[in-house]
Amino acid sequence: MPKILIVEDNEMNRDMLSRRLERRGFAIAMAVDGQQGVDMARSEMPDLILMDMSLPVMDGWTATQTIKADADLAKIPVIALTAHAMAGDREKAMAAGCDDYDTKPIELPRLLEKIGKFLPDV
Repeated sequence: MPKILIVEDNEMNRDMLSRRLERRGFAIAMAVDGQQGVDMARSEMPDLILMDMSLPVMDGWTATQTIKADADLAKIPVIALTAHAMAGDREKAMAAGCDDYDTKPIELPRLLEKIGKFLPDV
């Protein structure tokens, strides 16, 4: 069962996303801020990370850069999730090391398609 780490400070978003992904057979770990996301990436070794970009303590851009700079974690795909669908945001997320980008509100079929690119056996 592939494990996805959801790094999201909004409880409603975390709850909705985790329940919908669990129903599709994923194991879920959750972090509520960027620093906890980095720590849990190390302890949980997820197959994929869904990273909100607007996080307390450490933002998603910094958390992603920290994860990608760690040789043990660098290969874990990170999909940026952001409500800030402004020009340049996708480029900023990719420059931080994200492997893909999706906007909020989350459209589950679209997100599952992106997850499937990185976890093709699901």
